[in-house]
Amino acid sequence: MVRYIIRRLLGALAVLFIVSLVTFGLFMVVPVMTGASPAYLYAGKNPSPELIANIEHGLGLDKPIPEQFYMYMKGIVAGRTDLTDGTADGSRPCPAPCFGYSFRYQSPVWDIIKDRFPVTLSITVGAAIIWLSLGIGVGVLSALRRGGFADRASMVFILLFLSLPSYLFAILLLYVFVYGLKWLPPTQYVPLTESPVKWFQALILAWITIGFGSAALYARLTRANMLETMSEDYIRTAVAKGLPRKTVVRKHAMRAALTPILTIAGLDIAFLLGGAIFVEKVFSLPGLGLLFVEAIGKQDLPVIMGLTIVSSLFIVVANIIVDVLYSAVDPRVRLS
Repeated sequence: MVRYIIRRLLGALAVLFIVSLVTFGLFMVVPVMTGASPAYLYAGKNPSPELIANIEHGLGLDKPIPEQFYMYMKGIVAGRTDLTDGTADGSRPCPAPCFGYSFRYQSPVWDIIKDRFPVTLSITVGAAIIWLSLGIGVGVLSALRRGGFADRASMVFILLFLSLPSYLFAILLLYVFVYGLKWLPPTQYVPLTESPVKWFQALILAWITIGFGSAALYARLTRANMLETMSEDYIRTAVAKGLPRKTVVRKHAMRAALTPILTIAGLDIAFLLGGAIFVEKVFSLPGLGLLFVEAIGKQDLPVIMGLTIVSSLFIVVANIIVDVLYSAVDPRVRLS
């Protein structure tokens, strides 16, 4: 198990290095090669040549590209003290992990990400609880009651939310519960530590939007896996030996059927941690997704690069966790 985890960690480091290299090349090297220096995004309209030269020096753009990448990676690991925040009045300290200074906010990118991350984390946790509990529950019930009323009702649920566009569902929820029935106030995010009630009110519609849509997919996958597992020989053998049906379902069928769901759930959660862009935009939730949209609109390259690497980190870490959990459930995986 230790060797298996070490291999996965080394692979994760290699992936993160490649992602960082590609990200740096796309956003820092390619613009320079095309004659569009990122320094112009710092400087604003009609900058003087002296200002551009000062900013390029502060960003290290006047150094060879390999040295620029080395300094960028060094900043992520150990921080930097030779960066400008775009004001061209001297260098500013940037503690690790340093992704540079934002063009628009003129503050360290990592500080901005930290401020926005609790919102995205709140959305992800609440939505994941809904889609896992509802999706797996509906899928298992549908498989065990195949052909019955519960199975037909679950199929209606699955087809409805798989065919309903998420943006339409989100707008419908907003119109009905906020502007129609007025059961909820207009969305305005409040941290959990300030007011748990207002925090819940601001996030419940986002949870339902993501949770119900994903629950339909998980219900369909769970149902299919359960039906396949229940037809296996070892399940029929367990039933023939007189084991209670609940024991067979809980200890044998569900363990085998839900193991593949673990992989999908881990990746879905990782993707959401990188920013639920549409939901955050519709419900005006200041998370990483909305920050991504704002950064693209304002051409804030350091923020875009930082979010890209952080999102990749979430996915890589989720893969490691899923692999470890998978190997604990099925030891054969460790041999791969």
